[in-house]
Amino acid sequence: MMNKHWLPALLLSAGLALTGCSNSGDGEATTDKTTETETDPAAKSEGVMTYQEYMDAELESEVDIEAYVQAKQSWWEDKATIYAADPDGAYFIYNANVSEDLYKELNDGVKIRVKGYKTEWSGETEIAEGAEVEVVKDGGTWNEPVKDVTEYLGNEEELIKYQNQKVEFKDMTIEPAEDGSDAAYLYNYDGSGEEGDDLYFRASKDGKTYTFTVESYLCDKDSDVYKAVKELKVGDKVDMEGFLYWYEGANPHITSVTVLK
Repeated sequence: MMNKHWLPALLLSAGLALTGCSNSGDGEATTDKTTETETDPAAKSEGVMTYQEYMDAELESEVDIEAYVQAKQSWWEDKATIYAADPDGAYFIYNANVSEDLYKELNDGVKIRVKGYKTEWSGETEIAEGAEVEVVKDGGTWNEPVKDVTEYLGNEEELIKYQNQKVEFKDMTIEPAEDGSDAAYLYNYDGSGEEGDDLYFRASKDGKTYTFTVESYLCDKDSDVYKAVKELKVGDKVDMEGFLYWYEGANPHITSVTVLK
């Protein structure tokens, strides 16, 4: 979500209930597998849009979608931000109307129906604040498989096709968090933060360097990925996973980092 604050382009970067990242303590990436159920994950209820119909809808128009929860950010005063997907694409649902009891039901893989308005924030297509959410009974469960998009780094025309999906970046090299430094990460994009704020770090591939972020509203200071990034050293080789959010360019929310041996 990036909290709707500005960030430089191509930052590969709650509300006190936090979720979305594991706290097992091993700091390693895990790859989600599609869960087989008797329910077709592509099936839609009557009157619900397909993913393509959602993407084709005009901005600020009313939309009605069904998808499966892949992660949730914060809950605060009956508002929650949700990552969801179906087999055709993914959705970012910003500050939806969600009671605390409903929030507790929104586990990864649960099918939901969302009614709201489509909007765009600096290139990010999303369902605007104030959408209504309900759990689809007997909707089965489904988890989106992770897609390797490493080859599309720097090619935003291709990369944007995976907006809001679970993605991975393979065999990246950790670079100094800022020029002239030997630190591997910063608190906030400019180093102005402290423990618990977003973490920013840079990694390169094929001679080009990109900036990545651990969004603290999605993966807080107690999460595996937050701890793992704080242990990184310049020169480490890593694989990473996250959600391909967009803010004036690719701005993924990283959820796991694995240091390669």
